[in-house]
Amino acid sequence: MKLTVLGCYAATPRSLNNPTSQVLEIKNQLFLIDCGEGTQVQLRKSKIKFSRINHILISHLHGDHFFGLPGLISTFRLLGRTNELHVYGPKGIKEAITLLLKLGDSWTNYPLIFHELTSTEQERIYEDDKVSITTIPLEHRVYTNGFLFKEQPGERKLNVKAVAKYKIDKCYFQNIKNGKDVVLENNTVVPNALLTFDPPAPKSYAFCSDTAFSTKIIPWIRNVDVLYHEATFLETEKRLAPKTKHATAKEAATIAKEANVGMLILGHFSTRYQSLDLFKEEAKTIFPNVELADDGKEFDL
Repeated sequence: MKLTVLGCYAATPRSLNNPTSQVLEIKNQLFLIDCGEGTQVQLRKSKIKFSRINHILISHLHGDHFFGLPGLISTFRLLGRTNELHVYGPKGIKEAITLLLKLGDSWTNYPLIFHELTSTEQERIYEDDKVSITTIPLEHRVYTNGFLFKEQPGERKLNVKAVAKYKIDKCYFQNIKNGKDVVLENNTVVPNALLTFDPPAPKSYAFCSDTAFSTKIIPWIRNVDVLYHEATFLETEKRLAPKTKHATAKEAATIAKEANVGMLILGHFSTRYQSLDLFKEEAKTIFPNVELADDGKEFDL
């Protein structure tokens, strides 16, 4: 699992700062999460192939999280895309994008499929044999979801020595890796646990931006390997957080601690601050394993 941060700042773009967008790679699949202005350029800079992106998830319909989407959809068309593109986002996203395509007489020459979200409860929006994605309802000024990504459990690992000991033919190997026991010719049952090792624990990643401080998300993200949580403000500007429905670095760290996550990545920083180190210092007073997002930064999770 690999995370590439394309942009991690709040509100308006600046010369060296881009609004929210990131790419999560899971078992050779790419998922684009949010698509603020400049996302196409950042994808180029990070050398991410556009053709590998088949799923785009939009957390909410504030411009710094989706104004880059119409341009990216148009670029896919110009590049001769033929694969389906699936867009998941709040109700209204289809109307917004298709209106622009209509006015510009520039309909896509590939299947563009919208999955509009309205539920205020957690729901699974995507699943295949490699990954599942569920929403994380967030508390913001408009309807907003975070996203929880979980790897599907892998097949069990063959214990070669044990298989040789019981003289098991290789034609049974796949069934063994799928978790089945083996019945020998003398009708002895060899439990699967004796023939295999546990697969690596599935990894998980939770994306939570934008949101006010809210403990209701803790059960949904409990024990995830990595949590990305917005930290728009420092405690010195905490008075601004309730009005704008954002969080501070300390509040993000409190969520991480209570949810027992493995690592916390802070992002969605207000550009009012000259040094991001202050965010890390503040969060580490509550939760020790803190990293800062930055445009172009990669995390091997």
